[in-house]
Amino acid sequence: MYKTIELKKEGRLARLTLNRPESMNAMDDVMMKELGDVFEALKSDKTVQVVVVNGAGRVFSAGGDVKKMADPNNPLDIGKVMNDVSRIAKGLYSLPQITIAVVHGAAAGLGYSLALGCDYIVAEENSKLAMNFIGIGLVPDGGGHFFLKERVGIPQAKQLIWSGKVMNGNEALEKGLIDEVVSDGQAEAFGDVLITRLLASPIASMIATKNILHKQKLEELESILAMESEAQVDMRKTEDHLEGIQAFVGKRKPVFKGK
Repeated sequence: MYKTIELKKEGRLARLTLNRPESMNAMDDVMMKELGDVFEALKSDKTVQVVVVNGAGRVFSAGGDVKKMADPNNPLDIGKVMNDVSRIAKGLYSLPQITIAVVHGAAAGLGYSLALGCDYIVAEENSKLAMNFIGIGLVPDGGGHFFLKERVGIPQAKQLIWSGKVMNGNEALEKGLIDEVVSDGQAEAFGDVLITRLLASPIASMIATKNILHKQKLEELESILAMESEAQVDMRKTEDHLEGIQAFVGKRKPVFKGK
């Protein structure tokens, strides 16, 4: 049914796997559309109460597919892409299920926004978590501004966005950016323990609380998504973004000029 993700249902549980392991689960336009589609489908699925998001292969997700951004022969339709990115964030935040991000390896950029949008985040000690859009001259998208400031407040959110700081699991836990840190190789096993605990709880009550807390914030999220989309379209036209992309592909340090 999907080309870049897998969805498996096990009774009241749905496992959603980002499935481009050869590209470190970097999100291309196809994956972005499919993630938007799957969250919208899950929103009307009354049989599922827990959704787990993980990544196939060595990492959770390296973020947006930078190589595709740099492909002159197949340019991305940035307007369409940003629409799907916004669908992902709004769909995830609106889900009537408890969501768990199980992170191993890297969760960077849009991949980190996706993890931050979940109700629980479990990460391994040596995971690399970063809101690192700044490295290619872009702003966070996928609700990154909203999810970060909900977790840590506006002052710290700004510092994390502006620095693009890469954190391991323990550093992220200390800052309140994740909920559990586990030994390397143990994220999936701990996720299963958490799933069992949730499914043995009065989870309908938990979902009702989530709805109460999220519904009042939905209009704010939508506003931020609109601003992120507008800013991202503008940033894509800057010299700094072009330099950031070329430096990334060339594996060198970028030289930014503020233009």
